[in-house]
Amino acid sequence: MQIVLATANPDKGAEIRNMLPEFVQLLERPSEVGEVVEDGDTLEANARLKAVAICAASGLPAVADDTGLEVDALGGAPGIHAARFAGENATYADNVNKLLADLHGVAAPQRTARFRTVALLRNPDGSELVAHGVVEGTITEAPRGESGFGYDPVFAPTEVGGATFAEMTDDAKNAISHRARAFANLSDLLTSKPNSGL
Repeated sequence: MQIVLATANPDKGAEIRNMLPEFVQLLERPSEVGEVVEDGDTLEANARLKAVAICAASGLPAVADDTGLEVDALGGAPGIHAARFAGENATYADNVNKLLADLHGVAAPQRTARFRTVALLRNPDGSELVAHGVVEGTITEAPRGESGFGYDPVFAPTEVGGATFAEMTDDAKNAISHRARAFANLSDLLTSKPNSGL
């Protein structure tokens, strides 16, 4: 089964490649496709915008995901704006610095948060498979660790005893991460519906 990867983010792409079933041949996003404007008001809507654009450009099934970081003390922000929290051209460090600044003075018990991912497969006939993944955690007071990307240095998943995603190996992170859970659920859907994406 050939599926085109819709993301233009190489870090996300590298993770996703290891999360789909062996019978999936993941193809690179067509280089001629420009940036897709993600102006949906939900994670699913943004994932759909990317998948639809790449599916239309390639004529093949396309898979996209969108992830939000919901911080309770900030009323759920940055949410769907996680990648652009500090501005349109923000770097990972810019976003982390803004998050920590916004949480300045917020005590540890109130720094609860969660990552939420929607993975969406769009077929040329318009049919879709949609899967969700979530991981609960807390935002640390300072970045820790060198691995991962995005908010990984400041997100400590609840179930691993205080380490941030950036302090974990790729295998350890991918065993519990929001993206891994979403793509595991998508893989289950693909396996149970073998004609999807063909």
